[in-house]
Amino acid sequence: MSSEMLKVEELHAFYGKSHVLQGVTLEVRPGEVAGLLGRNGVGKTTTLKAILGLVRRRGRVRFNGREISSLPPHEIPRLGIGYIPQGRHIFSDLTVLENLTIGLVKEKGVPPDRLGAVFSHFPVLRTRLKQLGGTLSGGEQQMLAIARVLITGPALLLMDEPSEGLSPVMLATVRDRIKAIQASGVGILLVEQNVRLALDTCHRMYFMEKGIVRHEVAAGDLRTDEELISRYLAVKV
Repeated sequence: MSSEMLKVEELHAFYGKSHVLQGVTLEVRPGEVAGLLGRNGVGKTTTLKAILGLVRRRGRVRFNGREISSLPPHEIPRLGIGYIPQGRHIFSDLTVLENLTIGLVKEKGVPPDRLGAVFSHFPVLRTRLKQLGGTLSGGEQQMLAIARVLITGPALLLMDEPSEGLSPVMLATVRDRIKAIQASGVGILLVEQNVRLALDTCHRMYFMEKGIVRHEVAAGDLRTDEELISRYLAVKV
């Protein structure tokens, strides 16, 4: 295991002729939550997609010491990188169990230990296995989106706005689950606009502006730096 689980260097990304990422550099260390924050449209989601090879890119991406920049997108998750996109994107017409198992392409059946681990994080899903994904509440769908990736046994999670559209109660549940997942040894790169969630879960934070990382700060230092938060997010904590 490398001391740098994920290392991104001078990452550029393009949509057609639009040059969206302008040389992003960041890292995620084993067993930590690193936050990626910034206003809408600065390139946070594009950064996650570029790491996964889902957009045209150039630059270096290393995972556990291995260069993965040249790999096709379908091979990257098999290395142990899980992606939880913004908006959940569960399969509404499949049951909870079918959603959970659809990504298990190598296993014959559901590994009991992984299913048990998912239920330990999200016990409500155990009672919903036969229910269609589209009939779950928004918070339950977010749980399912996270669980669907966790069951594959990733070493690193890329999470995009998991707080979006959640009630305060469900937001607290997701916050606690992020902490528990990190405590189990999984590294997390968390894209968020909810500053409170980021402060409660992240060890370090990167602030993006116009397609590039402008600032890195420890979460503990950020709690007392309202000027920095206001500069990059235009909000107060």
